[in-house]
Amino acid sequence: MSAKKLVLYGTLLALTIAAPFLFPNFKTQLATLWLMIIVALSWDMTGGQMGYNSLGNIFFYGTGMYVAAVVTIGIVYDVGEYTQASGGGIYVWTWGQYFAGMALGTLAAGLFCALCAFLIGWITFGLRGPYFAIGTLGVAIAAGELVSNWEWVGGGQGISMPNYPGDFDQFKLVIYYLYAVLGVILFMFVAWLYQTRFGAAINAIRDDEGKAEAMGIHTLRYKLITWAMSAFFVGAAGAISAFQLIHFEPLETAYQTINLGIFMVVCVLLGGKGTLWGPVVGAVMFQVFKEATWNYFLGWQWVALGALIVVVVVFFQDGFMGWLRYKRPEWFGIRVESKDAATEGAS
Repeated sequence: MSAKKLVLYGTLLALTIAAPFLFPNFKTQLATLWLMIIVALSWDMTGGQMGYNSLGNIFFYGTGMYVAAVVTIGIVYDVGEYTQASGGGIYVWTWGQYFAGMALGTLAAGLFCALCAFLIGWITFGLRGPYFAIGTLGVAIAAGELVSNWEWVGGGQGISMPNYPGDFDQFKLVIYYLYAVLGVILFMFVAWLYQTRFGAAINAIRDDEGKAEAMGIHTLRYKLITWAMSAFFVGAAGAISAFQLIHFEPLETAYQTINLGIFMVVCVLLGGKGTLWGPVVGAVMFQVFKEATWNYFLGWQWVALGALIVVVVVFFQDGFMGWLRYKRPEWFGIRVESKDAATEGAS
């Protein structure tokens, strides 16, 4: 790694650590920013790097929330009794029980979602193009409806997580760092993965799956593994969100296909599909745009968001990073000869 990259990564890491102290009144917004980075990077693993655009990654986010809730509650109390509307009672978690539930719930959410991606992928990866996108969206919508009718996990009324046993301001700091650690791990992982033969294989699937199969690449295996890795991180992020929200319900919060399910795709399109930094830059730009419109254009925020999507799709099809690569190729290590130098060489 070059000295410039080391300085860049070191500066960004220091800023990540210091951010909640530099901006103490924006801990929640900063935590949400990291959530958007995680889901955008995860979506780009399949949508950008492999060419399979999923509209159902929100399935893993919502499932991760419920898995974390069941694990956290189940290690202390009976889940069915806890979720009964008329159950009553006072449920208290100690510090050890709370953090044990948080750790085990987050890990279990990631692993369970990875397993779900394997199982669902055997069916959905038989579809390609828009059919795959619609098929995965159908899975997410169906899951939300099924969970909303499952009384054991609270049904349509949702489920409440245990309250943090300490100070609420401290709780927001804990949530921020959980998201940040997961986001940094994910970024480091994909930065390494895309430089390996595995990364080259999924790029080959994106460019021409038929030729990739002819070259001897087991495309289904690569697709399943990639989607499972993506699902692991989305599920873990969903688990952290469950603790952050404290109470959530299936359709509007967990399996929110219209909100977060679309936002993660917009972040990638805004930053640039199939690039390492594109999802990160896109998530930052989108979060700033969303916070500004939600605060200053209340009632028109969805109109502004729709306008943003149209502008990106029509004028910036390669995203911000693609546009920047075209305008400043030297920043990406691309050497472009000047017209004078080309003329002299020809003569």
